[in-house]
Amino acid sequence: MVYRKATFKDVEAIHKVVNDYALQGVMLSRARNTIYETLREYILAEQDGEVVGLGALHLVWDELAEIRSLAVVPSTVKTGIGREIVERLTQEALDLGVKTVFALTYQPGFFAKLGFHEVEKETLSPKVWKECINCPKFPHCDEIAVVKEIGTKA
Repeated sequence: MVYRKATFKDVEAIHKVVNDYALQGVMLSRARNTIYETLREYILAEQDGEVVGLGALHLVWDELAEIRSLAVVPSTVKTGIGREIVERLTQEALDLGVKTVFALTYQPGFFAKLGFHEVEKETLSPKVWKECINCPKFPHCDEIAVVKEIGTKA
């Protein structure tokens, strides 16, 4: 398994993996233009030249970042790929000086195994919600907020 940062050649693979899950209603879709604009945020898991997992670290506000678009292709679920991606994104966040990472998810149990805990969405910074206006579920978000403190406040 190779873990690496995404490049332009990966946009179609990212788009397919994310939007296949979005069609099932278990992940928010991402438009190609959004993937291009946020390409530097993605880490990919690649096996035999194929993208089998991905996730992104989105910087939100002062010392706060979101793990988003976390997905593993169905044939490789429960093989540790998702865990490794979250650990790599968390380390990247720590290296950047992030103190708190969060995710909005339909899989809180997965994140709980990695040290995240559930919180009320309303406790998150208002900066978190700036992209929600574009969500088809707005204003009736049914995702669960999970948070992990990874550093100490200065």
